[in-house]
Amino acid sequence: MLLRLAYLTVTNAFAALRLLSMSDRDKDAEILALRHQIMVLERQLGADRVRFASEDRAFLAALLVPLPRQVLRRMRLLVQPDTVLRWHRDLLKRRHARTCRPKGPGRPPTVRSIRILILRLVRENPSWGYRRVHGELATLGIKVAASTVWEILKQEGIDPAPDRAATTWANFLRSQADAVLACDFMETVTLTGRRQYILAVIEHATRRIRILGTTAHPTAPWVSQAARNLVMDLKDGVTAVTYLIRDRDAKFPALFDEILQTAGIHTVITGVRIPRMNAIMERWVQTCRHELLDRTLIWNERHLRHALRQFELHHNAHRPHQTMDQARPCVWSPNRSPIWSESPVWTYAAETGLAE
Repeated sequence: MLLRLAYLTVTNAFAALRLLSMSDRDKDAEILALRHQIMVLERQLGADRVRFASEDRAFLAALLVPLPRQVLRRMRLLVQPDTVLRWHRDLLKRRHARTCRPKGPGRPPTVRSIRILILRLVRENPSWGYRRVHGELATLGIKVAASTVWEILKQEGIDPAPDRAATTWANFLRSQADAVLACDFMETVTLTGRRQYILAVIEHATRRIRILGTTAHPTAPWVSQAARNLVMDLKDGVTAVTYLIRDRDAKFPALFDEILQTAGIHTVITGVRIPRMNAIMERWVQTCRHELLDRTLIWNERHLRHALRQFELHHNAHRPHQTMDQARPCVWSPNRSPIWSESPVWTYAAETGLAE
């Protein structure tokens, strides 16, 4: 301890002698620099490495650069003197760039409506490159350079000259969304311990859900009648459905596909253990469980039908969807009930003793 005290005494004595030759201006600059370094260290306690912010660099550079280089080398700095000089050069470079900025307007930006049109053309025609898009714009009378189209696509992260000859499942379903339906069964258990099966259909384009019914015994006549109700409801609408995606569940009888085939709807059966082929329907099943079935105590089948009817109205008329820019699937008329509320299928269930 005595040796350390003697060493500190001698070194500080020489430091005091060094201060005698310095001017008051240099001393004030050194004090301010040391104080600012202490503030930076206090701000970054526990950090592995001291990092100077841009405002710290600007302050130290403006404060220390006027000092002679030999004074800078004797100062207790956390960085090298050359680093301080580099900070000063960078500060002057940015200042020079701001003052020497051209005063003219330069090249005008592309009109926002043209940018939206370019992105829409590429989104709806994935195989088009920037040259094809430029040609379509010229046909419409829009004068824009091909390089501008290239830059817009590049800024949005889209390949300007794509090689998209192969068609993926996502692109195929997206292009055929207006003509695709998907259906599936889901199960739930009431408080009485009785298992209920729910049959629902969803439109790929609008995400509109149609709950065809619920029953404890999904027999072939019941499922076939649900298919007839669906066909009648589709004929009343404006949607031209061509395909219906379903899994390989044994609850779907052969008559189910025949009824749809008669109406011009081809059934597409998913592969074995490939639920992603019916991902939109599977996602709605998860939503129905999380937002309704897991939060509601279902007493019996009648209570389940009432809860599903309300959830169907909420899903179609009020619930926003991310894939549709937070829009609703459709504007539901409050005077119209779901297609299964007064369906002949319930007459069949009542006659066979399946309805409670």
